[in-house]
Amino acid sequence: MTTHVHDIGGAPVIIGAGLAGLMTALHLAPQPVVLLSRTPLGTDASSTLAQGGLAASLGEDDSADLHLADTLAAGDGLCDEAMARRVVEAVPAAIDHLIRLGAPFDRDLDGKLRLGLEAAHSRRRIVHAADATGHQLFHSLLAVARRTRSITIMEGVTALRLVVAEGSVVGLLAVLESGVFALPTRRVVLATGGVGGLFGDTTNPLSSFGHGLALAACAGAELADLEFVQFHPTALDTERRPMPLISEAVRGEGAVLVDEHGDRFLAGTPGAELASRDVVARAIADQLASGHRVSLDARSCLGQKFAKRFPAIDAACKQAGIDPAVEPIPVRPAAHYHMGGVAVDFEGRSSVGGLWACGEVACTGLHGANRLASNSLAETVATSAWVGASVAGTSAGWQWPRMPAMVAVRPDPSSIRQVVSNALGIVRNGKAVREAVADLLPIAVGHTAAADPALVALLIAIAALRREESRGSHNRSDFPDRNPEALPSRLTLCTAFESAVSLNWLKSERSC
Repeated sequence: MTTHVHDIGGAPVIIGAGLAGLMTALHLAPQPVVLLSRTPLGTDASSTLAQGGLAASLGEDDSADLHLADTLAAGDGLCDEAMARRVVEAVPAAIDHLIRLGAPFDRDLDGKLRLGLEAAHSRRRIVHAADATGHQLFHSLLAVARRTRSITIMEGVTALRLVVAEGSVVGLLAVLESGVFALPTRRVVLATGGVGGLFGDTTNPLSSFGHGLALAACAGAELADLEFVQFHPTALDTERRPMPLISEAVRGEGAVLVDEHGDRFLAGTPGAELASRDVVARAIADQLASGHRVSLDARSCLGQKFAKRFPAIDAACKQAGIDPAVEPIPVRPAAHYHMGGVAVDFEGRSSVGGLWACGEVACTGLHGANRLASNSLAETVATSAWVGASVAGTSAGWQWPRMPAMVAVRPDPSSIRQVVSNALGIVRNGKAVREAVADLLPIAVGHTAAADPALVALLIAIAALRREESRGSHNRSDFPDRNPEALPSRLTLCTAFESAVSLNWLKSERSC
């Protein structure tokens, strides 16, 4: 089979065209860059669904030290403190940069940025654009990117594999409708988003299965903290997928969680509705498992003001036949954000030469075991500048590599969602996760559309088995206690397969 080679002059390639990809491309200007998007721009990016905003210490009663303290507390011992400090100190300037690019953040009557409150924050520090911050930011940046001549946007392109020689990237294989083609380059940035599409209940696009993790793993990159998947406590409980998010900002305005009798089951919990996301998500999951219904009641705090304060959420609720001004909103937890990812340094560089990661696909160490609300967009806008500078400062030094042939198979996670949801949800136990590993292993080594999604799920499952404790968003019913020492986890494809094969062999031996 012949693979067509597309000459891009050794320009860096960014895989993924959400906020992380767009911001990195803009920071690289005027250096030429190629930006790949699997779908038409804006139709399949998690960042366009982000409601809450960006956390930044801009208030008169706030400081970077306070923001850092809240971040470290939420991260439950696993944050990289140096990286966290670097990010929280950089975010205010990054927001100024976004404003210069046209970001339409909300302001008060005095013209100052309006700051919201979200869970586990000790101050009002959330900069937002109504309740559609991600959507507004994305389209502001996209307009700038389309006007930037150095950025070549290729839509409808799915990256299949990174090509690596002597420990460094030399190109990538991708697919269009016309077939597989190769892009020779020694500089690739992964900006592919998260893993929520592996789960049945998710606020992410259903195609968000961890595409960048599969690419990085197959290239030999080190991955970090994959077991930590954050479930947002309050997704709208309807049949719609992805599930509309009921932003934490609604609870920040005073909305309360109640059961079918109107009782506040979190009233006695420290922080109540504004406790950390893992605490609130588990409490709701416990209620649902006991046969209760859970709703978010904003009638007393917002009432008829709900539609003006949260127009997008109001529209989603009314589309489902619910009026938040006069009735509680049914909610349930949903897979929302992945704290783990490709292990990167301060500049976003992975363990593979010529490979960077930015945004949710990267594990910078900022989030630790449990992301603080609205720190994700903050991380993206801060780190994209550092990634762009690092890529720009690296010599192209490219040559025409020998590109392998590959069959075009577009990934599809639909067939494994039930396995993942059952074993890797809010509460996990070793027996169920080991059974999931046995189910996922043969799929991950196959050549079907489910192979790459199964590979990512397998990596998460192995990481979950290795962490024999409950910490942050990772909760093991068979290991309910928290270990005295907080240790980050590291994994490669080789070590994961060794663990999976060993577990599968032991399972087979026991059944004989």
